Amino acid sequence: MVVDHLAKPFIKNHIIDGWKEEIEEIAKFPNIYCKLSGMVVEADLENWKVEDFIPYVQHILSIFGPERCMFGSDWPVCHLAHAQYAQVHSVLTECIQNLTCDKQDMIFRENVIRFYKLKGIEQ
Repeated sequence: MVVDHLAKPFIKNHIIDGWKEEIEEIAKFPNIYCKLSGMVVEADLENWKVEDFIPYVQHILSIFGPERCMFGSDWPVCHLAHAQYAQVHSVLTECIQNLTCDKQDMIFRENVIRFYKLKGIEQ
């Protein structure tokens, strides 16, 4: 099972309490992954910035680990926040820049292939 859009936290209002505890309960199940997607449309659609997302992404990584997280672009819905695919990709790249290249590759590629059983996908 995959939790989509980080379970839709209230990024726009910078509310983390409540969501934080609930997503921790979900993360206790080792067969559940979390998709790092939909963040820009949960933020201020006109004035979002990378810093808005960092505490949410860091919390998800701390409880699911990079081994159970995957990137999702939320395209074309991301256009509601005036964001293109490349911007959404860049947001997550900046949020996880402190991870090793192997861990980043898990999030952007390997976990999706493993979870959806997409063996044979070319790089």
